[in-house]
Amino acid sequence: MPSIHQTQLEMVQLVLPGHANVRGTLYGGRMMDWITTAATMAAMRLARGPVVLGAMDDLDFLSPVRVGDMVTLRAQVEYVGRASLEVGVDVDAENPRQEGQRRATSAHVAMVAVDDTGRSRPVGVHITPADRAEEILVDAAQKRKAERAKRLADRPSGPAEEEETAGLTHTLEMSRLVSPDDAVLGTLMFAGRLMMHLDEVASLLALRFCRCPIVTASIDALAFFAPIRVGEIVAYQAGLNSVGRTSMEIGVRVLAENPLTGVRRHTVTAFLTMVHVDAQGRPQPVPPYHPTTEAERRRWEAAGRRRELRVLRHSRLRGEESP
Repeated sequence: MPSIHQTQLEMVQLVLPGHANVRGTLYGGRMMDWITTAATMAAMRLARGPVVLGAMDDLDFLSPVRVGDMVTLRAQVEYVGRASLEVGVDVDAENPRQEGQRRATSAHVAMVAVDDTGRSRPVGVHITPADRAEEILVDAAQKRKAERAKRLADRPSGPAEEEETAGLTHTLEMSRLVSPDDAVLGTLMFAGRLMMHLDEVASLLALRFCRCPIVTASIDALAFFAPIRVGEIVAYQAGLNSVGRTSMEIGVRVLAENPLTGVRRHTVTAFLTMVHVDAQGRPQPVPPYHPTTEAERRRWEAAGRRRELRVLRHSRLRGEESP
């Protein structure tokens, strides 16, 4: 049985102008795509076959990554269930003109082993910790898996009412046809591509609201409820949930549609935090926003609860005292 160290995979990317926004910093969606790619490769190598993204835990961007930086992603499988694999990904950035790396973000994702039809299959391999440090990683991965299962179990059946964009003043919907270029293996859409689209539609809505340069600061934990296949139409429905002094929370619901029957199914909902920054990357104020409809007030309250959790999370990540 392999240890965690034996599953490690390293991927290095050079940030090119095509990867960046107008401020010259890496798009959050591109980073999420790279994280998903690294996690997919590490999981595929251990599972000896196709895998798909089942869930991603909270993801926070700790420092900006600029054009010309080198990004190193280190992925490792930290726990294996019957058909699932818990993968950790650490992301470091470095300016080749300077010495040393800086932590850009860390991610924890759940991959699911699937067969050629997209159905889950047993992984058939388990992780054996090589030392106490790896035992701690395994225990933490098991806890994340259990907490995620509880969140899913507590979620109401069907799309939550707050995910509807009806009654909202600031909304945006974007639809795309899933092509073979969007798939990694077989006919299933690659989650990394979907992450890029999520970030794009959230960025567009935030930009349209504040009319100022914005960057992605974080994305809350998300879980996929249904796969998306090549040939289907994907609708990204975004709505403005709340506005702070320098940030905005955008909710995006993703629906997959069979174009031959018109039947739609809910696949995932994401909550992204976008921040207005100046040319030096410093947060700047955004226009005020006051909810006026029942739907807007409901979203504002739910977003406030999520913001409190994000503040605590950011404090832990940066080693600060909790407020």
